[in-house]
Amino acid sequence: MSSTWVNILFGFAGGLGMFLYGMKLMSEGLQKTAGAGLKKIIEKFTSNRVIGTFVGAMVTMIIQSSSATTVMVVGFVNAGLMDLFQALSVVFGANIGTTITAQLIAFKITKMALPAIGIGVVFAMFSKNPKIKYYGEITLGFGLLFFGMEIMTHSFVPLRDMESFRHMFLFFSGNPIAAAFAGAMLTLIVQSSSATIGITIAMATTGLLDFPAAAALVLGENIGTTITANLAAIGANRTAKQAAFGHFLFNFIGVAYMLIFLNVLIHFVDMWTPGAVDFVAADGSKPNIARHIANLHTAFNIINTILFLPFLHILARLCEKVIKGEKTDTNKIFRLDNNIIKTPSIAIAQAKKEVANMSKISIDMLNLAYDSYMTKTSRLPEIKVLEERLDQFEKEFSEFLTLLSQQNISAETAKLINDLSHVISNLEKLGDNAENITRFTDKMLKKEMKFSEEADKEIKEMFDVVMRFARTAIDQLIADKSTWDIDLNDEELIDIMRKKYKNNHMQRLNEGRCNINSGIIFVDIINNLEKAGDHVYNIAQVMVYSKPKAS
Repeated sequence: MSSTWVNILFGFAGGLGMFLYGMKLMSEGLQKTAGAGLKKIIEKFTSNRVIGTFVGAMVTMIIQSSSATTVMVVGFVNAGLMDLFQALSVVFGANIGTTITAQLIAFKITKMALPAIGIGVVFAMFSKNPKIKYYGEITLGFGLLFFGMEIMTHSFVPLRDMESFRHMFLFFSGNPIAAAFAGAMLTLIVQSSSATIGITIAMATTGLLDFPAAAALVLGENIGTTITANLAAIGANRTAKQAAFGHFLFNFIGVAYMLIFLNVLIHFVDMWTPGAVDFVAADGSKPNIARHIANLHTAFNIINTILFLPFLHILARLCEKVIKGEKTDTNKIFRLDNNIIKTPSIAIAQAKKEVANMSKISIDMLNLAYDSYMTKTSRLPEIKVLEERLDQFEKEFSEFLTLLSQQNISAETAKLINDLSHVISNLEKLGDNAENITRFTDKMLKKEMKFSEEADKEIKEMFDVVMRFARTAIDQLIADKSTWDIDLNDEELIDIMRKKYKNNHMQRLNEGRCNINSGIIFVDIINNLEKAGDHVYNIAQVMVYSKPKAS
């Protein structure tokens, strides 16, 4: 391999690598600064198709990735937080929002790349303030993106003198369908439409591509970017698959009719974009073509959205007809979809909601145990069903939080993950205590055992305190209050009661007022009540002080 080819390949690979890493850094930094507010915006402001489109555009501009937005939307649909109509409106907006990256690239500000990298590194590495660190990541990503773009552009220069490449790109100019297909395939490989548009701009600026060929490539790249959401929808529920397919249809149909009117679109963009698109500078580059490509990308997505928006319900129905229903696993926690992990601020906010749902199962189990003992009826079959569901919840939560912790997350998110891990562990143990108490009650009923009037009264008193403590804590956990109003002294009271009632039990046993078999069950029940109190206390401690008590 000649040194020229080595320089081209190394320059392209290194430039693309810096571009992609810069995009990733910038996107993650923007997400960290935006926080969980993104989730609230998407959930609350997508009922109207126009507002949903605006929200999709704004969120994509913030996180700098239409793929991340659409994958997030697929996750929301899969979780039941968004219907198909809402999802498609957000996807329309995401297509517009993603064009901001191409617009940024088209601004010739590569001279700012190296200063941005230097400033970004200083802020990201040496600042102790989390917000300044995030701003440093954004600045560093911004610098790497433009520096990578500059390296790619320079690496393509030698290709201008190669006859075979000139013929290939002339072929694309005369065959827009082939160019669109090539753009779609390139985006499918790179998994980033912003990167492939960056490559297209770099080649066009170098003089390898004329405007018609670049325009067709950009249109194809809009199809390629839909593959990410469709891959994310594999294994998701029917509506999520429909949303991903709707994204593909929207872009595919748009590209199909735009290819027919490609010359009209090119002429339209050329009319209102300053600078002659075919102007060649002394160094052989085309300095004006980048702005034309960026404007064409934006114009296509705005025009396509305006034309499709009135027919959004028709697109939704078409998706429903093509993607038929299928059986789903009712035990799976669809709300903790792994697709939203790529947006940690939203993922952690959703996890907090689902912890509240998990806590409802734990308190339901404790209520069943309480009812079983108080009414002396068997509730074991019901509590077994809840126990299986609770175990499934904990398993999926743990897997979800482990994956989330592996992302590039903020210190605040890392702390929340640690706190939530302690909470779900204690909720699962609280459910185990409730099941144990129900089993002991069931054993008493089957063997027709009875406690003395004094022992029965002690268990009921202890049960009342545990239930009061648990209900207060769980109610506030579900409400997700910023400040807690809970009496932590209840846990100490429960410990005192256990010791006192054990001593009372030993005294009754010595006096012959209690038999050994029923006495063993009595001790087992109050031990489990005391442990239940410990787990409630641990939950309260995590939420209030973030310092769980060992049990």
